[in-house]
Amino acid sequence: MSSYKPTGVCSRNIDFDIVDGKVRNVKFLGGCNGNLQGIGKLVEGMPVSEVVGKLKGLKCGAKQTSCPDQLARAIEEYEKSSD
Repeated sequence: MSSYKPTGVCSRNIDFDIVDGKVRNVKFLGGCNGNLQGIGKLVEGMPVSEVVGKLKGLKCGAKQTSCPDQLARAIEEYEKSSD
């Protein structure tokens, strides 16, 4: 399980697994619980590149980022560190 500390959003932590190039077991701590559970369910089993492509750059209101964007950044960081 990988853990990521998001910045600029309400959630305080994102945990996730990458198994065979697919996103698994996404859990957010804090933030909009129902919405973030939904995001976790929607990306379950999706290829890493697809999740990043769909979520990277999304903004929350006037913020320059969002919880989905932070998940995409977490996955990218994980991918860079495992090269």
